[in-house]
Amino acid sequence: MTKNTKVNAAILIIGNEILSGRTQDTNTSTLAVWLNSIGVKVNEVRVIPDDEKKIIDTLNFLRKENDYVFTTGGIGPTHDDITAQSVSKAFGKKYEIHKEAFKILEAYYNPGEFNQGRQRMVWMPENAELILNPTSGAPGFSVENVFCLPGVPSIMKSMLGGLKNKIVGGEPILSHTISLRTVESEIANSLTEIQDRNKDVEIGSYPFFHAGKLGVSIVLRSEKQSKIDDCNSQILKFVNEKKIEVVDR
Repeated sequence: MTKNTKVNAAILIIGNEILSGRTQDTNTSTLAVWLNSIGVKVNEVRVIPDDEKKIIDTLNFLRKENDYVFTTGGIGPTHDDITAQSVSKAFGKKYEIHKEAFKILEAYYNPGEFNQGRQRMVWMPENAELILNPTSGAPGFSVENVFCLPGVPSIMKSMLGGLKNKIVGGEPILSHTISLRTVESEIANSLTEIQDRNKDVEIGSYPFFHAGKLGVSIVLRSEKQSKIDDCNSQILKFVNEKKIEVVDR
């Protein structure tokens, strides 16, 4: 893949605790922001339970449809952490002890602490590449275009730096936000016309409630700053004509 190529990814959040609402998913936004910054557009996000068949089927679909797939969750030391085993089956690879991961965790824990439960974290698909973990020792791993990260947000975030050289992105995706004191219905037609004229800019509108008043944030996204600037000018033109207030958020 070369620069200027559209590069895309899917995010697969794995865990019953996300679906039950016990744990709030913040990994999606962390991953999406990071991927955008290196020129990878997130096509879709799915949240699925700790279910082997579901993981295998979803993963096999997503990895064929996207340049990259990032999974979070299910690679810890407990019985319901089945992501590594499921990824092995999805790729038809042996599920085995990763010798390098074993050495890393053996050195990380005090003598006697590297128990059977923790040793579950070194079982991975055959020939998996490690994603090093600067926070808690236990590495993630990748197989072909699938990257498996832990579900704990702070640990997952700390591991992204080590991935930068493994991901080939396109141009970074830039964004600009215009916040207006208005409602969506007031600007819908004007925005549609501008979107039709500016196919290279993705235009989103998002209502907000701030300081007791309603407003709409218009977010412009593109790989080219000049296209964002041009689109911004067109929007401000109709905003001024309609005498809509621009607000600083």
